[in-house]
Amino acid sequence: MTSTTPRAPGRPRSQELDAAILGAALELLIEYGAGQTSIEQVAQRAGVTRATVYRRFADKTALLVHAIESVHSDHAPGALFWPDVDRMLDDWAEYLSHPRSRRMLRRLYATVDDYPELLQAYRNANGGRRAAAVRDTLTRARADGRLPESVDVEVLQQILNGAILHHLGTYPDSDGVREIRTYLAGVLQHLGYRP
Repeated sequence: MTSTTPRAPGRPRSQELDAAILGAALELLIEYGAGQTSIEQVAQRAGVTRATVYRRFADKTALLVHAIESVHSDHAPGALFWPDVDRMLDDWAEYLSHPRSRRMLRRLYATVDDYPELLQAYRNANGGRRAAAVRDTLTRARADGRLPESVDVEVLQQILNGAILHHLGTYPDSDGVREIRTYLAGVLQHLGYRP
């Protein structure tokens, strides 16, 4: 029996090559930043030709956007749920204790003027779902009496985001989970949170 589905023209794409290219692009973005990353460097690190990269991605920005999306996309839509604020802070502290995660976030925020598409790709792939989960967790904490009734959850969320950016910019990457967790809990407690 023959297949009636027409095959796309050209050679089939290799998922291994795609993964190698995206992985190389992400590594270079973290190591050197978007401005200092080139298609040539990505091709060399991935072990492919520049033509191979350009067959898959129109330009460097498109490549970096796909690289960001490849590691931050929502692979399990129902997986992000924190039963309480303490678990949320534990999760954040764990993520922020990894120097690679910290460098990635700093690189993304540093691109806001020259490559705004990169931070937007991160927000699109990860931010919306995560922001909704944070709001839900904070809203439940307010309903349980762990946050003051008068607290504006959206403003509190913005304050927490600012505190994280402050930590990324002023605290050493050697801070461990416990130090980061203490920092985040302290911010919340000053805003009326009762663990």
